Amino acid sequence: MSVLAEPQTGQEPVYPESDGRPMAENTLQFEWIVTIEGGLDALFREVPDVFVAGDLLWYPVEGSPTIRAAPDALVVFGRPKGHRGSYLQWREDGIAPQVVFEVLSPGNRLPEFVNKFHFYEQYGVEEFYVYDPQRGELAGWLRRGHSGLETIEEMQGWVSPRLQVRFELQGKDLRLSGPDGRAFLNYVELARERDEASRQRDEASRQRDEASRQYEAERRKSEILEARLRELGVDPESGGDR
Repeated sequence: MSVLAEPQTGQEPVYPESDGRPMAENTLQFEWIVTIEGGLDALFREVPDVFVAGDLLWYPVEGSPTIRAAPDALVVFGRPKGHRGSYLQWREDGIAPQVVFEVLSPGNRLPEFVNKFHFYEQYGVEEFYVYDPQRGELAGWLRRGHSGLETIEEMQGWVSPRLQVRFELQGKDLRLSGPDGRAFLNYVELARERDEASRQRDEASRQRDEASRQYEAERRKSEILEARLRELGVDPESGGDR
């Protein structure tokens, strides 16, 4: 979550994989970071050259380990999936994350946010989104042409050009939905959805079993009736005496 931009010491560069700070300052911020990153990961799960990560240190400049940022969530188009300890841009064909997200907490301060904004603007981010779950506030910036990041005036109903994700505020809650209209869900909501799907499968299976039992019962009744008619000398097919 930190942004540093200090001069290099001249020593052999070491690129730390942690800034020593927690991913989130409270449970609400943590839940939203995980929901956004997980939703993006799920959205692009079948696309091999889209890399999604959360709270991953991004180093845009080789030889400058103090120039770094760790967005709460980032998306890189044109890079393969896979585990990384950090995002070293010069080892990723020079491709910068095109989309980044930040989820605010009460501990966020204006100077820190300003530093992040200028970092993302300077190093090539195309879309920058900020959500404050406690205040229910949403903001976004978009790079148009070769200009810097410009404010998106209306975020309600906004669709990300890169992600094709729709943004909506419902009360204080952020609703992100993919091109298919399915909303990003947190772990509890996913568990409920899974349980409901399982319940529906079980109910459908029970109904099939019940229908099968009824069919077998009717078939058995028919066989018994036919056998009884034959005992009485009645042809079941013609309905008359033999």
